[in-house]
Amino acid sequence: MDEHAARLHRLRWHCRRALLELDLVFQRYWQRVGDDVDAEQAAALERLLEMEDHDLWELVSGRCETTDPQLNGLVERLRQV
Repeated sequence: MDEHAARLHRLRWHCRRALLELDLVFQRYWQRVGDDVDAEQAAALERLLEMEDHDLWELVSGRCETTDPQLNGLVERLRQV
């Protein structure tokens, strides 16, 4: 397994969350993108996954917005799934 594939495997594992709603969003996200995640997207996803579940859900559900331009695109994609 190369480094990029290993990173994606870890990201998929970290997407397993305590909130069912987030689990469903991330499952749909991975179904949509498959392994087509570049290094920039992976970095943004890692930053999102550092958030607490309730804060992350507030962001993904649209109850709050991020001011971080690196996260904007990923948050929008998560909202669409």
